[in-house]
Amino acid sequence: MGANLLIDEIASEVIAALDGHKQIAPISDREPGFDLEVAYAVTARVLELRTSRGEKAVGRKLGFTNRNIWDEYKVYAPIWSYMYDTTVRHVDPAGAAFELSCVVEPRIEPEITLSLKRAPEPGMDEAALLDCLDWVAHGFEVVQSLFPGWLFQAPDTVAAFGLHGALMLGPKHAMTPGNAREWMERLTSFEVHLSRNGVLIDTGHARNVLGGPLSALRDVVEVLAQDKVSPQIAAGEFITTGTVTRAFPIAAGETWSSSFTGAPFEGLKLKIV
Repeated sequence: MGANLLIDEIASEVIAALDGHKQIAPISDREPGFDLEVAYAVTARVLELRTSRGEKAVGRKLGFTNRNIWDEYKVYAPIWSYMYDTTVRHVDPAGAAFELSCVVEPRIEPEITLSLKRAPEPGMDEAALLDCLDWVAHGFEVVQSLFPGWLFQAPDTVAAFGLHGALMLGPKHAMTPGNAREWMERLTSFEVHLSRNGVLIDTGHARNVLGGPLSALRDVVEVLAQDKVSPQIAAGEFITTGTVTRAFPIAAGETWSSSFTGAPFEGLKLKIV
């Protein structure tokens, strides 16, 4: 099978699985030579297909930036994919609902999102990247696996939207010259506490995501600088920087909540229905 035909077929297959809320066999199990280069070509084709039907890419999601979960998923390097206006919701931190019907085998991840007022450039350090930010926010990403049992290889996750299901985004905190120094410290030292039905499930530290959210952003900027297919991150995009805790399965009837120490992010409360 020609490379372009393979890319088109996989892109169509994963979109059909997404729309039908169904799972498929891992692509890497049935397509010899299916590697990250091909998977990111699928990502580019998926972007074209989703854009053609009216969806708009609004940013990127980073995955597997938390080294603590690499052994659990057998994926040993970060990945990225697009988020769309159809997958992002701005929610009231006091309470929001999430419907399970739109995802398969969902899990929840507390993350930090960075919005860009200027395009970052390769070679920038964390201080320079901080100066590119418009705002920061905490959100819950609901991730999903198109592959039964969360069994896959890294290229499978890239092709399947980076496992992205939805982002429930909390209040924005503006980045200004006057508060930049404080945020530099906060984004490397905060802790997030994740609870289910009022019971603490896990605590994660900022450094879990490659040393901090800004370091995770720095990593993807450098990766994209070497990418011959995908565009660099642009002004106006926002980036989810990866789960700070482990990712946990969610079920109808549960209420998940977050709280922070070391940073003034509002905790979120999410009812699963």
